[in-house]
Amino acid sequence: MPDERSTEVLEADLPSTRGQGRVIAVGGGRGGVGKSLVAVNVAVYLAQLGKSVLLVDADLTGSNLHTHFGLHATSSEAPFDEPPAVLKDTFVPTNVPGLELLAAPHDSIRSPMAYRPGGKSRWLQRLKGLGIEFIVVDVGPGHGVFSLDVMLAADIPIAVTLPEPPAIETTYRFLRAVYRRRLRRSLGRDRFRLGLLDRAVLDMGMLPSPMDLVRVLVKVERALAEIAWQEAQRMRFQLVVNEARVRTDMEFGSWMSTAVNRHYGIRLDELGHIEHDDAVWLAVRRGKPLLVESPTSKAGRNLERIARRVLALTATRLDPRGPSSPFPTTEPTLYAVLGLARTSTDEEVRRAHKRQREIYAPGSLVTASLLNEAEHKAALLRLGEAFETLLDPVRRRAYDLSMFPDEPTPVMVAEPTRPGLAAEQLMLQRELQREIGPDTEFTGALLRKVRESLGVELADVTLRTKIARLHLQAMEDETYELLPPMVYVRGFVAELAKYLKLDALQVQKTYMRRMRENHPVQTKGEG
Repeated sequence: MPDERSTEVLEADLPSTRGQGRVIAVGGGRGGVGKSLVAVNVAVYLAQLGKSVLLVDADLTGSNLHTHFGLHATSSEAPFDEPPAVLKDTFVPTNVPGLELLAAPHDSIRSPMAYRPGGKSRWLQRLKGLGIEFIVVDVGPGHGVFSLDVMLAADIPIAVTLPEPPAIETTYRFLRAVYRRRLRRSLGRDRFRLGLLDRAVLDMGMLPSPMDLVRVLVKVERALAEIAWQEAQRMRFQLVVNEARVRTDMEFGSWMSTAVNRHYGIRLDELGHIEHDDAVWLAVRRGKPLLVESPTSKAGRNLERIARRVLALTATRLDPRGPSSPFPTTEPTLYAVLGLARTSTDEEVRRAHKRQREIYAPGSLVTASLLNEAEHKAALLRLGEAFETLLDPVRRRAYDLSMFPDEPTPVMVAEPTRPGLAAEQLMLQRELQREIGPDTEFTGALLRKVRESLGVELADVTLRTKIARLHLQAMEDETYELLPPMVYVRGFVAELAKYLKLDALQVQKTYMRRMRENHPVQTKGEG
């Protein structure tokens, strides 16, 4: 049984979310990146767990969520302004028990609604007051005021992007837009400071990043600059990368998260990736959600993990302020440049430098629309300086004395860089404590659950055990016909159990018995 890991961002117990009306908003990018795919399948996953779920199509100009369920368009007008009792009558049942759809206007002859100030928050409050456990909102593309306000009001806001320049640039633009909207709302009726803010943005001539804006505002009014920085630190979004094809695509979310935190000061936590999979296209063609049509496909498994992490995050207390970052007028330390603590070892310095070099490599997608050429060169020079200084004991000691003369070397307890993964692991570990005992029968699904509770990918297991990924996948899926002869499988199961810190004899005995019962052809002749 895996040891339970403690983390500062997770509550001691995972409370029930029943009756709380949690809002999960999916948006933050250009059209066609997969927002509807994520929203639909997160809603389906939650409904399949027995939760009451409302899926809201809030794309006011391109509603199409009904097509994912094989439904016909249901409304030509927007039902959002209706009182609660009338609003509930507009919900459309889907073919997934517990899941209803609130459609946006379809083929409307009038322009979409434009809420008055505060209208969007009242609309969401009406939905949350209907006794529904989860409200999943597809806010549509772009960064209009409606989309920004819904994302800001959500309990879990999720931005979806693709590993390609147009989508990445749009995601960065969305983050800058939502930051400016959040900052203006935080100033409320302070017309003087709102005027200073708007004048500064106009003088900059573009939608600025939080750090760039703070550096300008500090010359205007220090107090306003500090408010602006506090609001950047309080922003926290989740990121999903869709259409991942190669290894770098699967790491892209982590890289983008690092770059946004460093250059914007915003928390953009990697939630997961979705692999390129024709099963997605087939499911859309057939008018069925992927987790209904093909849940064991590559993309289906990816979406299941994303949805499970969303569920875990709704029962998690995340610090809204994120980690403490220095005021952006201060040059980041060499440790911060590499994303390290002062306690980091030489090996950790090497690994961090290699990772940062990948992020800031020439032609990198991550930095393409984030930094200009001069800023990119400066970032590479700073990375080289950090690597050479921190890997040399004499230079590192001198640097520490000059930068932290009165501070002892801290004992760092860092916040998880992927809170969704940490929350998922804790939730699975608690479930496994109840499921695993002396008489447990180990199935492929249970072995997968143990692996995922440790935050381990199949590639990691292959690297350590030398068992082919194809065979590991077949063991978890119980597709026995893809496995080699029984004598090899017996050894594979024992090695996997040892890696997962399970009782190898119990796992081997119960798994092999299950294999004999369910696939006698594969085990024919086994003594």
